[in-house]
Amino acid sequence: MIQVTTFPLHVHKDEASLAAKGYMMSIVAVMAGLPLPVLNLLATLIFFFSFRKDSLFVRWHAMQAMISQLTLFVVNAAAFWWTMLVVFSDAKANKYYVAYLVLAVLLNIGEFIATLITMHHLSKQRHVRWWFYADYCDEILGLQTVKK
Repeated sequence: MIQVTTFPLHVHKDEASLAAKGYMMSIVAVMAGLPLPVLNLLATLIFFFSFRKDSLFVRWHAMQAMISQLTLFVVNAAAFWWTMLVVFSDAKANKYYVAYLVLAVLLNIGEFIATLITMHHLSKQRHVRWWFYADYCDEILGLQTVKK
């Protein structure tokens, strides 16, 4: 799921630290407002737009964090509204609902672990590419040279 590579340009320790903070924003947002799925996405969006003119390394990792949070936002928003439907209407908590909640929890745990691993590697100035998201970051930022 995570591939640790070298970035094609020199990465200063301050850049690596700043990139790690982009991932940390999502963890802090989870602690601040767990039941509201939009907080994680807002935190990474604010970070991305705050540092969009920073170094390529920081922008790339801010983009990867933002795209991963966008995916989780969709999953968590569906789980949140389905839960509201079950709690406040006549809808029943069937096996599909339980299966979706289990999937949502597992995806959130996986993303949390991946975030911690990424922050660790970034603190050592290593470039971390997440499966699925890294290619989108390359495409969005126009960086075909960042691959492997």
